[in-house]
Parts: sequence; structure tokens; C-alpha cells
Amino acid sequence: MIFEVVPIIHSMIDLYGKPRSTERFHEYISQLQGGSRGDLELPIGGFNPMAKEHVLEKLSALEALNAEAIMREALAELDLTRQKQDSGTIKVVLNLADDLKGGWTNRYTTDFDSKFKLNALVTRNFCTPYFWTSEEYSEELIHSRAIEYAIRTLYWLDHGKLRTLEDHLNQETFVSRNASQKPDKMGDALLLQAERFCAQHRMQDDYNVIFNFFYGDEACESLGYPTFGMKGITGFQYAAHLSRS
Repeated sequence: MIFEVVPIIHSMIDLYGKPRSTERFHEYISQLQGGSRGDLELPIGGFNPMAKEHVLEKLSALEALNAEAIMREALAELDLTRQKQDSGTIKVVLNLADDLKGGWTNRYTTDFDSKFKLNALVTRNFCTPYFWTSEEYSEELIHSRAIEYAIRTLYWLDHGKLRTLEDHLNQETFVSRNASQKPDKMGDALLLQAERFCAQHRMQDDYNVIFNFFYGDEACESLGYPTFGMKGITGFQYAAHLSRS
């Protein structure tokens, strides 16, 4: 399995350098769909085509760090024993989501989709590491984000569409283990809370339950979603804990 980074930063800088207008929007759609109608030619759905000037500044910051070169080097270092043994190519396209001033981008729901709703991307041999306008970028962040999303793609190739809470947790445990993430230490009370949640809901396929597990009560409350008792912890932290168990 080969991961091929498709350069996108320069063309998006060119796009955002144009006035915010229907012309800019149609140019974005043209890049997204290519010569097809309604299909996906270039996976840039995380970008807001009508975003303000700060997105251009963040793209310039990524360009100054040579983000796509860092991603290319990171993916070349992936241990081949973790990859499916075939000759396929996955095209990797950086996405920058605007969680600062983008009216159509919610950080929590967009993050969920970028990590768990991958079927349309994987079936087209795409991988889209997401970055956020609220972040401060570094070589380490870019490196780890590329690896993390590539490993999710590999997991999907082996396991297919996620359905239950347990499926989602297994994916993130796999990501944490193979991306060598360093988990924060969990106190006994939080660990017990997560264990009880999983014991009760592990075969649930309800979006609200799964979302609450990974993003917690506070995120759900901010969106008007139902809460199920995940307080002071996220499922990602629990997955990282399990990856070291």
C-alpha cells in the first residue's frame, strides 16, 4: 500500500486569494468534482470555499512549514508490516477546517465525520488528514496527524464500515497503538466511568450514544444533543488508555 500526498496547499492559497464570490465558490466546486457531476474528484470537503482571510493566513503558515513534505516523509516511514500487502495507492489530501469563523463548521461534528465516516473516501482511495484554523502548527503536529489518519484508512480497508460503539472504540484503540500516541494518565474514577459506559452501550449503534462517548457531555450540551454521562473524559482518552493496556 502506497500513500501518495497530493499537493493542495498552493492551489487553495490561490483560491482564497480571490474575492469571496460565486466565482470562487464555483471554482471550488470544480476542483471538488472535476469533470464529474456530483462525484468526488478531489477530497477537499473540509475547506469552506467562502471562508475569510484568516484561512489564507493559516494555509500560508502550513506552506511555510512545508507541511505536505512533512506528511510525505511521515507516511514513507510507516512500518510496512502494518499495511495491507497489495499494490494499491491511497491519495492523501490535507484538509483545513475553519472552526474559528466558519459558520458551517462545528469542531465536534466535523471531527467525528473526518474520523469515522470514511466510506466515501476509502472506496475512492482517499485519505484526508484534518487540520483546524484554531491550531498552532508544528512539524510534530503535522507528522502525527498524517500518520493518525493514514492508520484509520488502513483500519477501514481491513474492517469496513463501523457500526457499533465497540467498532468505533476498536478503531481508535488501533490508531492510538499504531500511531504511538502518548495517552494522558486516567484517574481511577474516570477509568471506571468509561468502563461502565462501554459495558452498557458497547453494542449500541445509536449516533448520539457514540458521539457522547467520544466527545463527552459538554460537547453534546453545546450542540443540543442528548447526554449519557461521559463527564470529564472522552472516548479518545479511553482508547489511548486501552492501547497501552
